[in-house]
Amino acid sequence: METVAAIILFATFFFLLLFGAPIAIAIILSSVFTFLFVLPFDVAILTSAQRMVTGIDNFTMLAIPLFVLSGIVMNNGGIAFRLVNFAKVLVGKLPGALAHTNAVGNMLFGSISGSSVASAAAMGRIMTPMQTNQGYKLTYSAAVNIASAPTGLIIPPSSVLIVYSLVSGGTSVAALFMAGYIPGILWGIAVMVVAYFMAKKEKYPVSSLPNMKDIFYIIVSAIPSLLLIVIVIGGIVAGIFTATEGAAVAVIYSVLLSMIYKSLKLKDLPGIFIETIEITGMILFLITASALFSLVMSYMRLPEAISGALLSITDNQTGIILIIIFILLIVGTFMDITPAVLIFTPIFLPVAKNFGMDPVHFGMILCFGLCIGNMTPPVGSALFVGCSVAKVKIEEVVPTLLPYFGIVILVLLLVAFIPQLSLFLPRLFGL
Repeated sequence: METVAAIILFATFFFLLLFGAPIAIAIILSSVFTFLFVLPFDVAILTSAQRMVTGIDNFTMLAIPLFVLSGIVMNNGGIAFRLVNFAKVLVGKLPGALAHTNAVGNMLFGSISGSSVASAAAMGRIMTPMQTNQGYKLTYSAAVNIASAPTGLIIPPSSVLIVYSLVSGGTSVAALFMAGYIPGILWGIAVMVVAYFMAKKEKYPVSSLPNMKDIFYIIVSAIPSLLLIVIVIGGIVAGIFTATEGAAVAVIYSVLLSMIYKSLKLKDLPGIFIETIEITGMILFLITASALFSLVMSYMRLPEAISGALLSITDNQTGIILIIIFILLIVGTFMDITPAVLIFTPIFLPVAKNFGMDPVHFGMILCFGLCIGNMTPPVGSALFVGCSVAKVKIEEVVPTLLPYFGIVILVLLLVAFIPQLSLFLPRLFGL
């Protein structure tokens, strides 16, 4: 019975996706249909409805719309431009300096906004015209922007890590946030390494640094924006406030800072709130749908069955990790990261725990692997936004992106097989 139900669940899910159903709708319909197969009609419907409501009835979940709001405010509040100028100071003397500025800008703005799409859009709009004026190929500019945009999903504050914390049974958000720094920064550096060698090959120019007076002004003007990271993450790690309270602090700080910069006016707020509601509604709908999907899988003991199947292939930890990474890379190409985290965490986390893997370390592997899908077709949101901003076709950019795929996957393998890359900072801070 359980085997047949599992076949029905996944067959219905992929059938609906194949015929263009939105992923949340596909998740809900396949889950309800499977429940109707194994439970009486009234019990199946009532259980499904209750699970979808309780799936988002969590105080920590409130951090997601607040961080989304904070990111949108920053995207409209002139903060991205100041971070770009700061990034120029850091990498201005490297070959292909504007590409490195783009990558560092994505790491900084992405970590503050928590969105690869916001980063790709903001940095692309600022950097692409500048790079074009200095003779950079559009495909090169777009590829660097796309490849570095997802770093903001790993470098905290990150709503993806909050979702993983919830679905993994309460893994510390503070520990996950601290764990994200080294992997996220390594991703960004890896992109810069590829960009460096490409720039050397194409003989792209080295930017000249401004004078010391201008450098001082740029650094001082960027400090208030950078302080947001210190205040929010520092407060969460120190236990001064929760992740949700930290998100609220981020909103207040970003609104005040944007108004001080005179880049945001009160009349802009209704539009920002509407955009926040639209994005949050989409995310929470995916989460509530995935909560139902997870319940169906648990009812049919699918995580245990998949764990047993993996262990029957090999009992070698290295082999299991490689299989999981391969599956995550495939899943990331066609599924958005939020439902993927909700669906695959309960499947793979028990396998990881069976080998004694720390849930924080596994969370980094899972989220890192799925985030790569942001830069791959057919679902890669950073890919679509980056190409749209640069006004270049996806098929033209993908060949230039291939080296970035390779080096980012190499970083993923380092994160997977060197646990200290994820666990050093959480343990340093006693988390």
